[in-house]
Amino acid sequence: MKSQKQKIKTYENFPLWIVIMSNFLVLLIYIIGAYILYKLWIGFMVLYILYCIKIEKRVLRKSCVNCYYYRKVCCFGKGKLCALLFKKGNPSEFCKRKISWHHLLPDFLVSVFPIIGGIILLTERFEWSILILMIIIALLSSVGNAFIRGNFACKYCKQRVLGCPAEKLFNKKAKKKK
Repeated sequence: MKSQKQKIKTYENFPLWIVIMSNFLVLLIYIIGAYILYKLWIGFMVLYILYCIKIEKRVLRKSCVNCYYYRKVCCFGKGKLCALLFKKGNPSEFCKRKISWHHLLPDFLVSVFPIIGGIILLTERFEWSILILMIIIALLSSVGNAFIRGNFACKYCKQRVLGCPAEKLFNKKAKKKK
């Protein structure tokens, strides 16, 4: 098993183009979500932006502090950012952490809130632009996220090789081997 882990290509620091592409996807989801909720009521947009910031802070505080990429450039650049904001945690805690779909619910809500807001808007007054933005945010959050993580982020992540609770949740092959 160890020789198999050594064969997997990983990045010590991710290339800048992957960091930009990964963050572009996340920012696009946040911007579209904020715009849809702005059309509903500016207060919802403000609450949504604060929620997105809270989600990002939670990831930094709960995961990034213990990650291999702390002080390094991970696929989202959060290892460097985390080192500026929080003290280093315990890397062995990262691997021990158990996550379930329940733990990911707050992340899914980043897309669900704007879609609910869009549905409300469409029931009040139909606008093609809102419907198209709802479809785009749904696609970016599902297909786009899976594409970025599967082909660029997780694929070359050293923490995945060392042990990642998210991989255990998402990777069916990893589950079957155990």
